[in-house]
Amino acid sequence: MALGVILRAFALALGQMTDRRFLRVLLLGVGLTLALLVAAYAGWLWLVQALVGPEVYLPFLGKVSWLADLVSGASLLLMLILSTFLMVPVASAITSLFLEDVAQAVEARHYPQRAAAQPLGFLDSLRDTLGFLGVLIAANLLAVLLYLVFMPFALLIFWGLNGFLLGREYFTLAAARHVGRPEAKRLRRKHFFTIWLAGILMAAPLSIPLVNLFIPILGAATFTHLFHSLPTPRAPYADTYQDRAL
Repeated sequence: MALGVILRAFALALGQMTDRRFLRVLLLGVGLTLALLVAAYAGWLWLVQALVGPEVYLPFLGKVSWLADLVSGASLLLMLILSTFLMVPVASAITSLFLEDVAQAVEARHYPQRAAAQPLGFLDSLRDTLGFLGVLIAANLLAVLLYLVFMPFALLIFWGLNGFLLGREYFTLAAARHVGRPEAKRLRRKHFFTIWLAGILMAAPLSIPLVNLFIPILGAATFTHLFHSLPTPRAPYADTYQDRAL
């Protein structure tokens, strides 16, 4: 049942890609996602240069020499490969920045009769962004040991860990707009498995180069639908939605 609810939410998100308001946010989000990915990649190259010197020789790619090769064909290929990992923190940042716009577009089309959300303030959003991002980066750094010890299962561990972290962030931000942070946390605990599974289904496509550019915005839309599809007793429209969903 949980999987069906999640797939329905994702299908609704995909179905809105032709909506002008949603498409504008999607294209803006993809553009900023790409810019942040390039910035994250540039930062990674800078770190490599600081640790091992100005030139690095990589299998199949040859010499990578930091800024001079940042836009080279080999370096762009390396960026696509590394986007499997770099896109997770990028997705976290993009979600926090664009969730309000995405949620408004989704709710204007699919839930116009329901109570209006209370947008999160800029400082609150910034605090949430930095908090979620910090936890995500720290958890992935600590998980490197697990990846090395259980190398055959590294990708599954990566999806499971980041599915949990991204699901936690996506759902909290989507729910807090309607029911506040304390209730959002309670709902997150109550629907732990569904939210984790939805997070995994968002984390897995982040491992696919180019496809992953679209996932932060589609993920924000999916979790907006997911919030509206779950029983939320304090939301005044919960019972109405459940009746329609059955």
